[in-house]
Amino acid sequence: MDSSQLQHIISGCSSRDRKSQKELYRLYYGFSMKICLRYAEHKEEAVEIVNDGFMRVFTHIGKYDKSRAFNSWLSTIMINTSIDYYRKRSRRTKMEELNSSHELEEREHILSRINYDDLIKLVQKLSTTYRTVFNLFVIDGYTHEEIANMLSISVGASKSNLFKARHKLKEMLNAVEDDQPGTSMFKVS
Repeated sequence: MDSSQLQHIISGCSSRDRKSQKELYRLYYGFSMKICLRYAEHKEEAVEIVNDGFMRVFTHIGKYDKSRAFNSWLSTIMINTSIDYYRKRSRRTKMEELNSSHELEEREHILSRINYDDLIKLVQKLSTTYRTVFNLFVIDGYTHEEIANMLSISVGASKSNLFKARHKLKEMLNAVEDDQPGTSMFKVS
């Protein structure tokens, strides 16, 4: 799709044209789902987050800056919607704050050992806290300070949660490899 077609659809969404909204949703559903699946525990939760995200998109489409890439703007909304979903959920179930001062090693290369879909399956098995911090730091590139502000936790808690998330992912990866000697559900890239 060229940028003029996209701008036409966005313009229609600004005018609350249902056909334009439906078309934007259809075009960007997969893109949005990939983002939200990283934060969700399961697909149904991701669908709920995506739908909430598109409600925000349609509500705030007038604020979209045409000089900015639409994918980037949409990605930001989906990430923030995922974080808000996490916050609401953590209010209901008391979030444990892990305040230990672990020094983190250099970024690990766990992502290079497995393909994206298999990584997402493992990440979805992490607790909500670990999954959110892991996604924000490793996949989305936020700093611990930014994560601490987003999630209303300390920088130390962010670092500790990341350390523990990585450790848990390594354990899960090793368990899968140990269960199936000679074969793995993961495709080494």
